[in-house]
Amino acid sequence: MTDDRPGGSSRAPGLAAVALFGVLAAVILGSAGGFGDPAGFPAGESIVHNIGYALFDIGLGEIPVEGFLAAFLIIAIALDVALDSAVYLAKREDEGTIVSALTDGGRDIVDGPVSGDDSEGGDR
Repeated sequence: MTDDRPGGSSRAPGLAAVALFGVLAAVILGSAGGFGDPAGFPAGESIVHNIGYALFDIGLGEIPVEGFLAAFLIIAIALDVALDSAVYLAKREDEGTIVSALTDGGRDIVDGPVSGDDSEGGDR
């Protein structure tokens, strides 16, 4: 990276990168002593069951965890809204009426009266 101006220097960005690297290295090495000893899960405990109990905020797990029921419900509602929105956007309007987005080889699946029109055959 060079500077096209006369008297410009390309050392400033390099020095800034080295200084940033030094600051990050000092922060990482300085915080290494602040962590506690790693702790694993107890032997013989089912991790999958404990995750399920924590997800639904059921206090039956042997491993103490915080409940995630509120997060589970918020995600469920958000996914439901996304699915409903996708179905709504997939509908087409033709002259003010909603036409089904489902088709069968280019034909609408619901064509004409729905109450048993077997003139075309098929599995209706």
